[in-house]
Amino acid sequence: MQLRQTDALLVIDMQLDFLPNGALAVARGDLILPGINALAARFDHVILTQDWHPRNHISFASTHGLHPFTDTIQAPYGTQHLWPDHCIQGTPGAELHPDLSIPHAELILRKGCQRNVDSYSAFTENDRTTTTGLAAYLQARGLTRLFFTGVAYDFCVGFSALAAAALGFESLVVEDLTRAVDLPHTVDATNSAFAAAGVQRISSSQLLAP
Repeated sequence: MQLRQTDALLVIDMQLDFLPNGALAVARGDLILPGINALAARFDHVILTQDWHPRNHISFASTHGLHPFTDTIQAPYGTQHLWPDHCIQGTPGAELHPDLSIPHAELILRKGCQRNVDSYSAFTENDRTTTTGLAAYLQARGLTRLFFTGVAYDFCVGFSALAAAALGFESLVVEDLTRAVDLPHTVDATNSAFAAAGVQRISSSQLLAP
């Protein structure tokens, strides 16, 4: 697959709290770091995202006295999964992994900054109306085809890729350079949503081949 000047690589939430030994560790998430670095070197345009939560965030099970992973609440915008406290603003766990080496990344976008609404997608918060400004940034630079890597496949990567497709971007997920939380049915639901929305699932070998 030939890259174009209108392509951008999005590296989603490769933060210490989401990787092994982190507060909300995605299994084997660290193993995709070398591949992401290699792929990013092929792109002129790379954007990184960070979850960046205040303390007592709506997505934290501890905020509600409930259990992470298994419990949910009904937020004004719908069902909210509850997680361990993670990616708290200014804490070591919120930092990007030190082995992520993309010095030419042109934007680091922080999301989930408001206490009362979560933000899986890099484009809109979970209320589906509050934007992050990313779409306007990409459109202003004429970037129309987006490739997604990072964590987690069935949450922030998936929501970002689906939002991109809904906004009219060509959206491709580099499947071997993602990892999933893999709660019951979340991966199957993500795959079905990708198929319905026209989000392509590809391998990094299609982009890294000489």
